[in-house]
Amino acid sequence: FGKEAALTAGLAHAAGAAVVIMDADLQDPPELIPQMMQEWKKGADVVCMRRRSRRGESWFKRRSAHHFYRLLNAISDVDIPPDTGDFRLLSRKAVNALQQLNERNRYMKGLFAWIGLPTTIIEYDRLARVAGVTKWDYLSLFNLAFQGITSFSVAPLRVAMAGGAVTAFLGVLFTLWIVVKALVLGDPVQGYPSLIAMITILGGAQLLSIGLVGEYVGKTYYETKQRPVYIVRDVIRRGGAASETTGRVDGDAVHESYHAAA
Repeated sequence: FGKEAALTAGLAHAAGAAVVIMDADLQDPPELIPQMMQEWKKGADVVCMRRRSRRGESWFKRRSAHHFYRLLNAISDVDIPPDTGDFRLLSRKAVNALQQLNERNRYMKGLFAWIGLPTTIIEYDRLARVAGVTKWDYLSLFNLAFQGITSFSVAPLRVAMAGGAVTAFLGVLFTLWIVVKALVLGDPVQGYPSLIAMITILGGAQLLSIGLVGEYVGKTYYETKQRPVYIVRDVIRRGGAASETTGRVDGDAVHESYHAAA
């Protein structure tokens, strides 16, 4: 079901007064967890880990990620900490707040910021991958970025509307110029090239705007289906669930098994 659904499933089944999200390939150093817990004990509900450097990644990937976070913050109403990935600590209060968000089109970095609880940022140097290869190609990263933009901003729709207004205005000026040129200056109207140019420009702008609107309509369509974000096949849990109010964990060992079929 994808990374965002996997994060949602993990947070829904995690027990404890605090939960840490990190990659399994050791790019996120486990030795930083005690430092994260210190900030949590001081009162932070979310401890974000900001990447100061990113080893083992191309220059293009680093620069594109850097600019994407700034663009998203510029057009979104939610202040998403830049240069932060999924590596973070969440208090029980933060996890419970996230579980109230039932949307199907999920961009977890935006949801982490949307809950608005006290947040602390720690900078660290991200290591190179210890084993394996990434499953995120540039097309997948672009789709994730587009998902983040359309999930937390309607700015693309406003840009499309402004672009349509500018195109229409330029079309009116061009039409007036052709009329003046034919009537006042006596030049014959050069119909075919100008007509084809206008049709091409307006047709492309309209198709682009319709596709952009369709992206938002498609998100609404998927939300109305109310399909589950994920389906659980098996869960083995050791340790009791944390209290929603205090975050305390029952010390009795509990073994639960769930089975679900698609």
